[in-house]
Amino acid sequence: MNILVLIHSPFRMWTIPDGHVERLRREFPSHAFLHARDDAEGQRLIPDADVAFSAQIGPDHFQAARRLRWIHSPAAGVAGMLYPEMVRSAIEISNGRGISADTIAEHVLAVTLALFRRLPLAFARQAERVWAQDEIGAWPGNRMLARSRVLVIGLGSIGSATAARMHALGAIVTGIRRQTNAAVPAGVSSVHSPGELPTLLPSSDVVVVSAPQTRATRGLIGAEELRLMKPDAVLVNVSRGGLVDEDAVAEALRDGRLAGAALDVFRHEPLAPDHPLWGVPNLLITPHTSGYRRDHWDAAVPLFDENLGRFERGETLINVVDKAAGY
Repeated sequence: MNILVLIHSPFRMWTIPDGHVERLRREFPSHAFLHARDDAEGQRLIPDADVAFSAQIGPDHFQAARRLRWIHSPAAGVAGMLYPEMVRSAIEISNGRGISADTIAEHVLAVTLALFRRLPLAFARQAERVWAQDEIGAWPGNRMLARSRVLVIGLGSIGSATAARMHALGAIVTGIRRQTNAAVPAGVSSVHSPGELPTLLPSSDVVVVSAPQTRATRGLIGAEELRLMKPDAVLVNVSRGGLVDEDAVAEALRDGRLAGAALDVFRHEPLAPDHPLWGVPNLLITPHTSGYRRDHWDAAVPLFDENLGRFERGETLINVVDKAAGY
């Protein structure tokens, strides 16, 4: 088979290292690995590809693909590849679901604790050489996760890993997911349907958005949902920028109707240097790094290895995407 590897980014961390492509060639010598380092090269190589290891197969690539039967994305989110032609096609898609669950869960814990302990304010005052004890202690003050109420929206691998960590620190964790009859993840006290979100927001101290981006979840947290949240609540988004109205978040923070927010994902990335979000008070911005860890490719490539072996043998793949559902 011809296998197209098309995994590149302007940022080094999300570009597959050459050494891992060479490893694939050594492990599967009977296949030809076509390594494209940009979309144009991918466009040139995809007509002969049977398989694509990529999260970047767009409509132009799809139109040129004569033999493509399976795409494996190293990322969990595949919404960008679920355009109508792809959804209607017989091409199977699998993804990297679960690879980044632990690192994202630790990120959620880190930014939540940072906001609860008012660390961004402490760092700012440290740079100014100001002893801000009273300022940090003022409302809403230093807070604890123990006995706080954490609402996790989306109980896939990321949400479940987040819930377990929050519970371990004494939080009362409530979950929202589409399939309410599935097994309840460890550490989750109760599971509710998406329609119950408005009734759960007013009592939540922390709201974590970890649901996949689909037609149903786009715009999940907007101005109305933010109005329902407590003024001392914290919002964390580690899903995709389309789920949260970042302009409404900025307004709520400026007006003091929300104590803090941590955004790792945005509608348009990277944020421009003059983007107004940079100056919003009590907003912790990270540049879409929650899902990356030092050994990222040592985890992502072996999952593709396993699935490629299964594909060769005609076995069921791991992490098959429901193209109609969007994840």
